[in-house]
Amino acid sequence: MQISIKLTFAQVGIDQILDTGAATSQSIAEGWDKQWLDLLQNNTSNNLYGALTNLGIFFAVGTLLFFMIQFLKDLISYEYTRPISALIWPFIVVVLLSNSGNGSILSNLTLGVRNFLNTVNQQVVVSADADKIYQQALNMSVAEEVAGSLLRPCQSLTGEQQSQCFVKAAEKVNVLWQKYRDIYGNKSWINRLQTKVDNIRYGTGIVSETSFNSLLGSTVQTSIKNFLVSLQYAFQNLIEATMLLIAALGPIAVGGSLLPVAGKPIFAWLTGFLSIGIAKISFNIIAVLTAAVIVNGPGQNANVDPDLMWFIIFLGILAPILSLVVAAAGGFAVFSAINSTASLVKERI
Repeated sequence: MQISIKLTFAQVGIDQILDTGAATSQSIAEGWDKQWLDLLQNNTSNNLYGALTNLGIFFAVGTLLFFMIQFLKDLISYEYTRPISALIWPFIVVVLLSNSGNGSILSNLTLGVRNFLNTVNQQVVVSADADKIYQQALNMSVAEEVAGSLLRPCQSLTGEQQSQCFVKAAEKVNVLWQKYRDIYGNKSWINRLQTKVDNIRYGTGIVSETSFNSLLGSTVQTSIKNFLVSLQYAFQNLIEATMLLIAALGPIAVGGSLLPVAGKPIFAWLTGFLSIGIAKISFNIIAVLTAAVIVNGPGQNANVDPDLMWFIIFLGILAPILSLVVAAAGGFAVFSAINSTASLVKERI
């Protein structure tokens, strides 16, 4: 009974891993599409975005007093040069926060920028992952864990019971190899893993104790890998949630832009939005390039038995950190460029 339960659980794991391996950043983004439309376009007079737009209008009215004080001060000090150029900000705020009930200009522009970033991101992924390299590397990393979860119950058995256990486990593992071949073709890494399982099943060939233990692994190692794989998907969903949160706060940033300060809140808001987009694109570039190293290296050599735990750690922990560092650097550059451009325009008008 214990063996059959574990085999059934492992068989379910095969389907889950194949489905998870097929998930890309596009499918994650598509899952958020409805949330974006509901928030930014559908019935924006009564939903959360409408409430935040009203709050942004409240801020705009409140900061208008400070704007007028600074405007009169500049009018006295600089006559008509700088004050005239400053009058563009109330006009921008009024236009962006005008809410017709089916989305404001700000919400439509925000949604357009998000769609543009997703298009660029998907073009990057498709062009760099034409042969499903990322999926291959991920499944290559967890395939041994699936096979090990099927063979592990047989380790404590002896004699005929162990032989029968290996036969049943190998039949289920063969289903996994066939699914992999249907998706990726007859790859060397699939043949290598199948040979290792067959050698254990039939007791043929030379399988070192280290390789045997590596294939069987442990429930702790399997749990760690599952956690790290889930962690990188959680990071991609976190990116989408953060973009949506920043988009929702747009009206407040626009409403506070009438404050007479050098760094306008709308610039900081736009920089944050673009930075999250950079993080999203950076993560996918890092993941695909790292996957290519695995698939085009040890994945092509049937005699190599690599430990791919580093790849799972890289995807779950290091790649998100690196992409956020790149996004922070890119965001700082964007913010500096926007401020410099705004100052230049203000001086010339």
